[in-house]
Amino acid sequence: QVIKCKAAVLWEANTPFSIEEVEVAPPKAHEVRIKIVATGVCRSDDHVVTGALVRPFPIILGHEAAGVVESVGEGVTSIKPGDKVIPLFIPQCGKCNCCLSTKGNLCIKNELGSGNGLMPDGTTRFTCKGKPVHHFLGTSTFSEYTIVHESAVAKIDSAAPLEKVCLIGCGFSTGYGAVVQTAKVEPGSTCAVFGLGGVGLSVVMGCKAAGASRIIAVDINKDKFAKAKELGATDCINPKDFKKPIHEVLIEMTGHGVDYSFEVIGLIETMTAALACCQNNYGVSVIVGVPPAAQKITFDPRLIFMGRTWTGSIFGGWKSKDAVPKLVADYMKKKFVLDPLITHTLPFNKINEGFDLLRTGKSIRSVLVL
Repeated sequence: QVIKCKAAVLWEANTPFSIEEVEVAPPKAHEVRIKIVATGVCRSDDHVVTGALVRPFPIILGHEAAGVVESVGEGVTSIKPGDKVIPLFIPQCGKCNCCLSTKGNLCIKNELGSGNGLMPDGTTRFTCKGKPVHHFLGTSTFSEYTIVHESAVAKIDSAAPLEKVCLIGCGFSTGYGAVVQTAKVEPGSTCAVFGLGGVGLSVVMGCKAAGASRIIAVDINKDKFAKAKELGATDCINPKDFKKPIHEVLIEMTGHGVDYSFEVIGLIETMTAALACCQNNYGVSVIVGVPPAAQKITFDPRLIFMGRTWTGSIFGGWKSKDAVPKLVADYMKKKFVLDPLITHTLPFNKINEGFDLLRTGKSIRSVLVL
């Protein structure tokens, strides 16, 4: 039946989240209703608040989380009530051309493209004050209960600490995967990482795990440098400390440019700087940060004519349903750490405080516990 619970509803852009009582409909065929236990505060959610990512209102945001299955709809066979799970903002239907290809991971069932804020059948499962409320990326984890399609949920180890592994639902997997899965960084490589938030630091961790010999971290907030070095950065530089463009600084530091660069901010200026700082013939630059809506990039085509590769990485290039349980298993085997990325753990009703910490650069990841 319908569940009444608390959720953080965003009624319009540039306003605080409002904790409301919402009604969550029962799961339809091939849907799963999840009790959310922990959810991360990610910059992509804030892009909707600021209007940089255009979505319909009212909406329940949140896409990086972990929880326990409460009930399942007809035809769901892979998951049962009581299972610990991570919702997937990039689903894996297993049937579309991207799911069937070894080269892709952007399942056709993703909601990134349409941005309509609805379930695959074109309707919503949330109601607040008698009004329908939109979903976000098919996950909407800023709610005590949410509904996802069966293709957008991964069953994980029942012993996993949900308040830690929720980061595998977005931030960690996105950054780490951009290195090991998308760029396939080789041992001995030089890398530059633009932006040292939760995803950027996960990129640093990926570069270290891949055996990069030099990892240059770039950020205008020097308070993040100590953490970057702790996680594997060999150099930390602040563009504000130089009179010349940052790509020239990086080329001078390395002699010929870096082998791999990662833009993890989502600004067109840093995207072109990351491309320009790569070695001019075989350098690879990966866009990881969510690009701002309605902005276009202008760059000198000679930057790629010489042979550089410019690519993007969505959810770290992982096939979500296959990869997430394995990443959780790797975490449980201590193959990587998540604790250094989590700077704040807050009760769910302090969600606005969590976003203030993000905007002021005082947090890396805040996790909201429900």
